[in-house]
Amino acid sequence: MELYVAALGFGLVSASVIAIAAVGFTMQFGITNMINLAYGEVMIVCAYAAFYVNRAGVTIWIAMIAGALAGAALSFLLNRFLYAPFQRKGTNLIGMVIVSLAASLMIANVLLPIVGYYTSSYVVDPGPLLRSHGLVLTTAQIAIIVVAVILMLAIHGLLRYTRLGKAMRATAANPTLARNCGIPTQRVIDMVWLITGALCGVAGVVAGLDSENFSVASGAGYLITIVAAAVLGGAGQPYGAMIGALIIGLVTELSAAIWSPEYKEVVAFGVLVLVMVLRPQGLLARRGAMAAAG
Repeated sequence: MELYVAALGFGLVSASVIAIAAVGFTMQFGITNMINLAYGEVMIVCAYAAFYVNRAGVTIWIAMIAGALAGAALSFLLNRFLYAPFQRKGTNLIGMVIVSLAASLMIANVLLPIVGYYTSSYVVDPGPLLRSHGLVLTTAQIAIIVVAVILMLAIHGLLRYTRLGKAMRATAANPTLARNCGIPTQRVIDMVWLITGALCGVAGVVAGLDSENFSVASGAGYLITIVAAAVLGGAGQPYGAMIGALIIGLVTELSAAIWSPEYKEVVAFGVLVLVMVLRPQGLLARRGAMAAAG
């Protein structure tokens, strides 16, 4: 029983990492209609950006800001100079998926000669162990959960209580109508890529912290769990992605406790397949993309 309680604690940490990434991923799709399969590789680029700042002697919690900035900049540039031109030419959704997959391969192959094949890890003090009713977590793991909670509350506040959030929801529901109503949809989309890119960057750093090491090859594994959480919650639904992340995080960690940690990605992929077969619309049915967020 203690093993399962401990797995529950690790599941909350994993869910926090997945939630940060999945919310950014699903917001990109919900507002821009873009399934960005380069998301995992952007996470890795950001993880390495924070790694080099951390290696220079900066604490990882400050270096995380460098990861967020790298994610915002790279995501914005990817959209402005690669995705947007294809979308303006009328490329369909499947075509854009292929474009994003090509972008993922290009990023990985550019990054590989720079950082090498081997794994990297951050210099971080995990802090003392905190024990409570069978849960055993380090201070660093608690910090990851806190970061996730703060970011989820910030996204909630952005979508519900700001003019930009209302413009995002309007653009997601009907971009043509939003444009006709005077909403600068292109500016909104640019902000979406900056915000979701920053989430992607933070997710890359906390994923590297949670797994203790990472490499260029880690991006594909991250992407599986992110897509699983986003699809489980409902495509284009930020709140659904949070719920999906919680479920995926707990299920994968419990599977690691029952069988082996090597099965975590297999279980995440299995959940994705089951959802696609049994409830393809996800737990929260998509109602005009993110319009339901209001």
